[in-house]
Parts: sequence; structure tokens; C-alpha cells
Amino acid sequence: MTSPKQEIPVLVMEGISKSFPGVQALKNVRFDLRAGEVHALLGENGAGKSTLIKILCGAYRKDSGHIRLEGRDLDVNNPADARRYGIGTIHQELMLVPDLSVAENIFLGREPVRARGRIDWKAMHQEARRVLEELCVSIDSYQPVRTLSVAQKQLVEIAKALSQNLRVLVMDEPTSALTEQETAHLMDRIMLLKKKGIGILYISHRLEEIMSVADRATILRDGEYIGTLEKGEISSNRIIEMMVGRQDVYHRWSGQRKIGEPVLEVQHLTTPIVKDVSFTLHKGEILGIAGLMGSGRTETVRAVFGIDPRLSGRIVLQGREISVKHPQKAISAGMGFAPEDRKDQALFLGMSVRTNVNIARLFLNRWGLRRLTEERQVAQSYIQSLDIRTPHLEQETLFLSGGNQQKVVIARWLSTNPQVLILDEPTRGIDVSAKGEIHELMAQLAAKGMAILIVSSELPELLTVCDRILVMREGQVAGTLMACSTTQAEIIAYATGQLTGGGAGETRD
Repeated sequence: MTSPKQEIPVLVMEGISKSFPGVQALKNVRFDLRAGEVHALLGENGAGKSTLIKILCGAYRKDSGHIRLEGRDLDVNNPADARRYGIGTIHQELMLVPDLSVAENIFLGREPVRARGRIDWKAMHQEARRVLEELCVSIDSYQPVRTLSVAQKQLVEIAKALSQNLRVLVMDEPTSALTEQETAHLMDRIMLLKKKGIGILYISHRLEEIMSVADRATILRDGEYIGTLEKGEISSNRIIEMMVGRQDVYHRWSGQRKIGEPVLEVQHLTTPIVKDVSFTLHKGEILGIAGLMGSGRTETVRAVFGIDPRLSGRIVLQGREISVKHPQKAISAGMGFAPEDRKDQALFLGMSVRTNVNIARLFLNRWGLRRLTEERQVAQSYIQSLDIRTPHLEQETLFLSGGNQQKVVIARWLSTNPQVLILDEPTRGIDVSAKGEIHELMAQLAAKGMAILIVSSELPELLTVCDRILVMREGQVAGTLMACSTTQAEIIAYATGQLTGGGAGETRD
């Protein structure tokens, strides 16, 4: 049997370079993929990953270099060329038509036809069912895609690629919106594809996932090839060191924080999903909320901020009960909220950095016109203090990296001088270096006395930045733990119901 190191790659990309006006996105990058392997492509936001896969998938034209598939030179001019060569892509934003059926999406633009050009609907659904069965997926081929879960939609995307003589599959952040159970189900399907000899180019910011699924990992930095790790060489420390040039990205805040008096008290909060939740957040404290998907984490903070209606419960801020029936009430009371989906729920992507920073408190003169000088001053001050990397104030936020977009959202709320800052999944979809910067920023804000409430599905993140961690299960508080003395295993035990009894409750050291 041939060893992996002796296998001839199914895909080879050599000397790939690409520049845009004022930016050298890729410089002589190389990457290869073997049949039946998962090869992770890693790097910080802006490292060149997206540019490389867009060249492979025909969205961009390379400036120089070669692409070979099974030893044959390819000229990929557009996405149709890539599909014809057997290169499929599952983007983070799924490319499906919601109102069409599963079968129609799988064969969109390639529908089987009968005489006189009529679509052969029976043949199309039969072939769709065959491909789905090949993936061990039980989805009705007649079902409209809009009725499917995100995980099911991804499987339809895989079936769509598999129906086209698939040789290479690019998966861009495929688990970013999946539960743990859905992720495990997807990993099973990836193993099926590997057995069929399909090479998988895999992109993810979740290092634990990479170490579990990847056979090899290639790291890019600043548009250049840094190196490739074999299975036995892959570790989080090694990956981080190659990605950012150092190892100390994840480290607990080393400064001293003084935890003060209670700032926010939530008493018996109840919504259609949240059941009798109570907790206290103190001045200078970072309180984390953990739990499995569907446990009520996001619903809790949305109700506190007035986005979701409450059935009952009290919210007390600085000793005074407040009526939060609308987000504007929460903002006026001294709260800020960065939602989990910054692109759809927080940012105006087509607007400038200046406007996005100032939109929660526009500067208006007595005639109701915006005072642009003040807006520029405020935006510039946060660009400097938060190290937001943007060419200029008027840059459209769409073109910033994920980490810098998140800093813009945080800057918006800091500009309102909040007493309580709520952050829902503050580092989702951003690279490890940017995560470290966001963690450091949260710690600095708490050290200055700000009360911070953070929801995160990443347990290492909660253990890194929080003072206490409130664990939720089925809409209720299962336990409250001191971050310095708990473990991931203990948090999971409370989240899954293996441990009960409240943990540390509301006690403090």
C-alpha cells in the first residue's frame, strides 16, 4: 500500500500570485491535495485563504502560477469551468434557492431533459434520491430548501457537488452555524467522501476541529506560504505559531481586576424559551453564559436588552428597576449589545466605518443635520484605541476583516459610554490573532470598571476571559461556576444535565 507521503496529489497549485490595487494578496503560494484526504487551509483573516480558493473555484483569475488536476493543467476562468473539472465548493453563505425543491437545487442549470427540451422531473428526483442515499441522507427530494435546517442545507450542497463528478470539494467554515450534534453528523459525511477518494480542502477557525478532522494542514501568513504539517505534527500551539509568528495568542488577562458592587440584576426572567433565570453582574466583572445550542443563552441576553419580549421578571440597573420593552430603552439606560451575527444584525456593510461607529448616537445640530466633524473625531479615536485596521474613515465596513468588523461594533457601543456591555459570540468567525485582541480589549474594559456579559459557544474562550460562568440548560440556569477553578468537562456536565445543583451559585471569592 502506498504511504500518504508517496501519493500523487489529485490537485496541485504552484506559484500562485494575485494582486489587487494597492494589495499583494498572494505571493508565490503553493498547495496540494491528495485523493481521499482532508487538507486544512489555515491563516489569519487577510492571510490569503479566500483569495486562493476563489482562484481555484474560478471567481478570480490568478496573475501567475499553475493549477493541475490529476496531472492535467487547468485554466479555470469561471465557476462553471471549476464545476466541469469536478471542483465543488460549499461556501459559508450557502448558495441555494430557498423556494426550489431539494432536487431542483441539486440539478439547477443541469436539469435532465426529454424530447423537445422538456425537463424530466421523474429522472431528476430519482437521481437526486440516489445521490442523497449515497451520502446516507434522508431528505425528501420534493421538500422546499427553505424548510431545511442549516445542517440539511449543507448536505444538499454536498449532494449538488457530488452529482457533478466531484474530485475536489472546498468547504469554507462548514460548521460555523451548526450544533455539536450536527457537526458530528457532517463529520460522518466527510468520512464517506474520503472513502470515495474525494479530496477535501477544509477551512475553519476552530483549531480543535482541525486537529480532529485534518490529515494535513497548510498555513498562510500575509499572502505567503508558511508550511504544511502532517497529521502527527498538527497541534494548536504549532498552528498558532505559524499563523501569527508567536504562541501566546490565548492567555488569561494578567492584570488585576477589582470586582465591585452589583450593576445589573436579572430576577426571574421568563420568556417563551427562558424559564425563571436570575443572575447578578458586578462592576468590573466579565460574566460568561455557556450552554448547548438551544439552551436559551442568546434568548436570555436578547430579552435583557429588550429585543425579545418578556413574560415576567425584573431587570435592575444600578439599584433601579428599569422597563426594557425596546432596545432604545436599554441603550438609554446604559446598555450596549453586540449580537451574534454582526453582518446581518449589527453592521451596515455598505456604509463607512465612520457611520457604523457613530450610528448608535448620531451627532446632530439644532437643524437636525449630522455634525460630521464630531463623527470623524469619535471614529478616529476608536480606530486608534482599538487598533481598527482600515485604510481610512470612509472605508465601507464590508471590506474589513471579521476581527476589525467586530471592533467596529464594539466601538459603536463604547461611544455610548455604557455601564453594561453584552457580547453574543464576540469572536465567531475571526482568526486566532484577532480573538486574542478582542479578549485583551474585554479584559481592559473590565479592569476600568465596565460590567461585561458574554455569550460564547467556545469554552476555552469563556475560561480565558471570564470571572464567572453561568451554565444554561433547557432555558434554565444549571449552575454558576468560578472560571478560575472549573474545567471544560465540568461546564459540559452541567450543560448536558450530568451535574445539577447550581454549582457555585451567586457566590464570589
